[in-house]
Amino acid sequence: MNGPVSDIARIFAESRDPRLIAAFLRQLLTRAELRDIGSRWELVQMLHAGRSQREISRRLGLSLCKITRGSRELKKKDGAFLKVLRAKENSHG
Repeated sequence: MNGPVSDIARIFAESRDPRLIAAFLRQLLTRAELRDIGSRWELVQMLHAGRSQREISRRLGLSLCKITRGSRELKKKDGAFLKVLRAKENSHG
């Protein structure tokens, strides 16, 4: 897959500098977009940790529809969410 998202992903993977990537994202995205991405990542992590959709909705102020979508993506055995979460777990011990 080619295109702007693939280009950004490749640059992130090659950079390996979290501060540079965070600064880039803060310049590229609006505050609202950053909050939205952050809350979506939080919801995926909370689902993975076994939190209920209703609890996530209350804590993050997200609709159940958005949370259900995250849950559905997380259930994909070869999905990117699980792969990234596993890589995160492996990198932290």
